[in-house]
Amino acid sequence: MADIYDIPIRTLAGKEASLAPYRGQAMLLVNVASKCGLTPQYAGLQKLQDEYGDKGFTVLGFPCNQFLEQEPGTPGEIAEFCSVNYGVTFPLFEKIEVNGEGRHPLYDVLTETPDAEGKAGDIQWNFEKFLVAPDGSVTRFRPMVEPGDPALVTAVESALPGA
Repeated sequence: MADIYDIPIRTLAGKEASLAPYRGQAMLLVNVASKCGLTPQYAGLQKLQDEYGDKGFTVLGFPCNQFLEQEPGTPGEIAEFCSVNYGVTFPLFEKIEVNGEGRHPLYDVLTETPDAEGKAGDIQWNFEKFLVAPDGSVTRFRPMVEPGDPALVTAVESALPGA
């Protein structure tokens, strides 16, 4: 598996970035969208950020418009929507593709991870979640797994540095 910490990404504002600053922490990478039936999951993601953010954990949002064009906004519109409606403080990155020929290299790596039923491959929908532990191990949660789901919360707590 490629080192996800070295894959170039861009912030929502378009600045070059990588996951390197998060090395040694627990990260929850989520493909997000503003006009989806699952969009209220932003509230639960922010709650996880609030609860565990000072313990070596962060949520990282990757807007994606591939599922029924449910993230049509500009970077400014996405940032405003997330801030105004959900008080999002976790980092958001540029809009990317998570499936198909244009799949971002980060998601090339993440989609190799099987879910709880042993199925790897394409992202099913918005709000699919990948928990990356400090040791680089990845756990995949499908979109219908809410941020407050006990299995996800337990996994986050187990992935915290020093846990």
